[in-house]
Order: sequence, then C-alpha cells, then structure tokens
Amino acid sequence: MSSSDLLQFLFAGLTSGTIYALVALGFCVVHNTMGIVNFVQVDFVSLGGLLMFSALFTFNLPMGAALVVAVAATALVAVIVERIGLRPARSNDPLILIFLTIGLSIILRGIMALIWGKNRMALPGLGADEPLQIGGAALMPQTLWILGLTLVAILILAWFFRCTGLGLAMRAVSSNPTAAAVVGLHIGRVRAASFALAGALGGLAGILVTPITTLSYDVGILLGLKGFAAAILGGFGSFPGAIIGGLLLGLLESLTAGYFSSAYKDVVAFVVLLLVLFVRPQGLLAK
Repeated sequence: MSSSDLLQFLFAGLTSGTIYALVALGFCVVHNTMGIVNFVQVDFVSLGGLLMFSALFTFNLPMGAALVVAVAATALVAVIVERIGLRPARSNDPLILIFLTIGLSIILRGIMALIWGKNRMALPGLGADEPLQIGGAALMPQTLWILGLTLVAILILAWFFRCTGLGLAMRAVSSNPTAAAVVGLHIGRVRAASFALAGALGGLAGILVTPITTLSYDVGILLGLKGFAAAILGGFGSFPGAIIGGLLLGLLESLTAGYFSSAYKDVVAFVVLLLVLFVRPQGLLAK
C-alpha cells in the first residue's frame, strides 16, 4: 500500500484512539476515587450523543450551546446514578459495587430505549463536511474537532486535579479514603463529583464520535468496552496511561483493518486486553 494509505489509516486510528482515551479517562476517574470499575461509563457515551440529538432537534439549540448542555446533562445523570444507585448500598465491597454498576447500566440503557426508541439516528458534525487533503489522505473536519476538544478536556482535567480544591480532595480520597475522611473531607460528595466528571467525559466522547458512526441507545457498549481495554492497556487508574492506551489501541485497530481485514477490527481490542492481562497485568504505565 502507498504512503497515502498509511497516512489515512493513521488518521483513522488517531480519531478512534482519541475517543477511546476519553472513555478510558472516565473509567480511571471513578476507579481512583472509589476503587471500582464503573460499567455505567459505556452508557454515558450513548447518553451524551442522544442528549445532543435532543438539544439540536427538539430544543433547536445552536451547536455550541447544545454541546455544553448535553455534556452538563450527562454529568447530572451520572451524579443521580451515584446518589440513587450506589450510595445507598449497605456494602463497600468493590465486587458488589461493580455488580451494581452492571445492573444500573442495564437500567439506564432501558430508559434510553424507552425515551429515544431503538431506531438509528444521525448527528451532524461540528464542522464542515468537506474533507481536507493532506499527503493524499482525506482528513475529516470532525477529526480535528475530536482532537482539539479532547486536548482541551485533558488540559482542563490536569488543571482541575492540580489547582482546584475539589480536584485535590479527589486526589486525597484516591490516595487514602480513611485519612481523607478523618481530616473532614466529605467522601460522598467527592465520589459524586468523580461520577459527574466521568459522565462529562463519556458524554463528550459520545457527542464527538456519533457524527462519524451511528447514534442509538446502545452505541456506547462497544466503544465503552474498547475504552475499558485502553485503560487496562495503559495501566488502570493512570491518566497518562489511559491517553496512551487509547491512542495505541486506535492505531492498532486501524492498521489491522487496513493491512489485514476489517473483519478483525473489533477483535483487536479484546486480543490486546487478554495479552496485557497475561503478560503485564499492571499495564504500560502502572501507578
């Protein structure tokens, strides 16, 4: 294949890898605060796209306002999920809480199917539809929006955890929940904030990716599982690992589909997941 083909595969890999990184970051935020795998994260991806669809076509909001409203609404739903679904649990056993998130994921998916139906929908891209030609390869403007907004989200995330009181509190709870409670930190509020942040990241991923895929109540399942695989690859709980793992996974998928067969594209994430668990369970950048 020509160099332009390789460049095209790299563009596609960066696009999908960036989305996986966003989802992986959401997994890491909740894991670092509560010590669990939050499987509702996969549905935050679907919910973000669906709320964006309603904001655009039901409430007729402009694109920028619709994006902000959809991300904020997904974060609010995430807080409700934590407050109603997890906080009343009588056990702090991580395994029980993980099973609760699986049940909450099924419930949330059913609610989305009732509200928006099961038909496939489409979201318009954030930019123009005319592709840019770079080195003989086509680069969609939506890819630039994905890369740009993800970079902004990562920078805001870094600033949040380093420079804000709530971010520092979340880091304290992540390091030692018992000591954080002793010094007066409200653990429940910190955990709710972690869910809000994870919901915002998942919702943003759904908003960015569905214009180039499809939109439905269950679109986030496969994307979310690949984001989970990316988090494992990078080192579960590591923010830099989530970003690197997502990008690597996206590139591996794209190159496999381009040079071998697209039939193997969705298998790559789970093969990588198994290999990492067998060879280096702590991931590339273990904490």
